[in-house]
Amino acid sequence: MTRPLTTTPPTLLTPAKDPVHGGRAAWIMLASGWSANQFSALLGAYRSHLGLTESTVTGLFATYVVGLIPALLVAGPMADRRGRRPVALIALALNVLSTLLLMAGGLWATWLLLPGRFLTGISAGALLAAGSAWIKELSGSPRRSGLFVSAGFATGGLGAALIAQWAPWPMVTAYVPHVVLGVAAGALAAREPETGVAGAAAVARGAHPPHLTRAFRRQVLTVAPWIFAAPTIGFVTLPGSVHAGLVFTGVATAVVPGVGLVTARRAIATVTPALLTVAVGAAAAAVAAGTGNAPLALFAAAILGAGYGLTLTYGLTRTASLAPAHQLARWTAVFWTAAYVGMFMPYVITLVSGVVPTAVVLVAVAVLALAHAVFGATRPTPRGSAPDPAAQSPQGL
Repeated sequence: MTRPLTTTPPTLLTPAKDPVHGGRAAWIMLASGWSANQFSALLGAYRSHLGLTESTVTGLFATYVVGLIPALLVAGPMADRRGRRPVALIALALNVLSTLLLMAGGLWATWLLLPGRFLTGISAGALLAAGSAWIKELSGSPRRSGLFVSAGFATGGLGAALIAQWAPWPMVTAYVPHVVLGVAAGALAAREPETGVAGAAAVARGAHPPHLTRAFRRQVLTVAPWIFAAPTIGFVTLPGSVHAGLVFTGVATAVVPGVGLVTARRAIATVTPALLTVAVGAAAAAVAAGTGNAPLALFAAAILGAGYGLTLTYGLTRTASLAPAHQLARWTAVFWTAAYVGMFMPYVITLVSGVVPTAVVLVAVAVLALAHAVFGATRPTPRGSAPDPAAQSPQGL
């Protein structure tokens, strides 16, 4: 049975929206994105320097997602009840601690890599849930957190790879920038006020209008998996399909989120252009995989990166538009959880490619994205869920 709506709306604590406030707090999201990718750039070093097996390294990589998804689902409701600021700052402290554990694992005891990577997932998930809501309420821009996360994705792996290539003790020194970034981001964010809802603990579990729930499922959750499906095709599937080397993979890892960072600044009112971009990128990827053309593969990866940026912008903006104020962190956490489902796309492609060529599978992905774009463009918007004005304006970044 649907619980009755509260008749006394909670009191918003949100201060006057100020891009400067949101900009200072947003550095915690850069730290979150950086922590996610810095480990990926060192996978080869762990195999060659520490003698870790392929299965061990792959397991450590996957441990991140094992920690991240539960953290998203727990931290979102917690931030609605206890406040965005304390949850985000505690998550940032854990994020820095996770990197210190990874440094210790490379220097003294390799078993520390497992809790370090698991804690990275937990802290990154909590930051995505609480930090996205906090920054949106501080700045008035639901896109700002996505912009900074994308910047972290783009620079974390590349920065760690460059340091590991040229600096001594690569599995220690490559992590130093994140520690410095995390401490600096915490110092900036600690100056920002709480933006949650007074009395939120009493209403955070309350009901919300059914039509908004339907709109969130149809307009956001069905689109969210494309957010990470697109870029992972670009820097996981494509390098192997064109038999490219480590340099190509490193460039693709930076190019895909880098292009996403640029396109994330574009506000879009509907998901259609985002999904059309993903469809074009997947089609170009199919041609590159079929011909083994590495330059074309890099071009396709860039298009897929653009699709990532556009779908991320749309998802964050639409979530902020539909979510009740006292449940914004909870809904944002569900959005990010659905987005991370898309990270399984390369594994699905690999499995299916055992039966049909990778190029054919990528054509199917392109057709699916195109069909979703057409379906999303023709589906009527549920009554009462008007588009967010912020999604139609390029201001507020």
